[in-house]
Amino acid sequence: MLNDRRAAVSILIPNWVPNTDVYVTEGSLVVKVELAGMRKEDLELTVEGNRLKISGQRPDGCRAPKCTFLVMEINYGAFESIIEVPAGYDLSQAEASYQNGFLRVDVPELAQPSSKTISVSNHSGKV
Repeated sequence: MLNDRRAAVSILIPNWVPNTDVYVTEGSLVVKVELAGMRKEDLELTVEGNRLKISGQRPDGCRAPKCTFLVMEINYGAFESIIEVPAGYDLSQAEASYQNGFLRVDVPELAQPSSKTISVSNHSGKV
């Protein structure tokens, strides 16, 4: 029973980081993460201050139970990636989509405060 408990705990500890691109387009910052073989329901995105945490678990259910690898380059199990978003972007307005094994998170620029000119009138009804 102790071995079962250890196995369950080790699954929750992130053991790999997915390939990630972060780039700027006109008006937004884009985070693109390669997550082939996953379902969007298995992904968790969390905002903590200026950090975007992407985590989840990729199942390893398609190989034979007793196999010997000649090459193993695909990561399975729990993963976590933390991206520090630079100043000037609004993580609270981020939008995410998942298609064909890629997670894309678009983070818009912060809205610039608008300026307003106030005219002064000659009306002296109020002091």
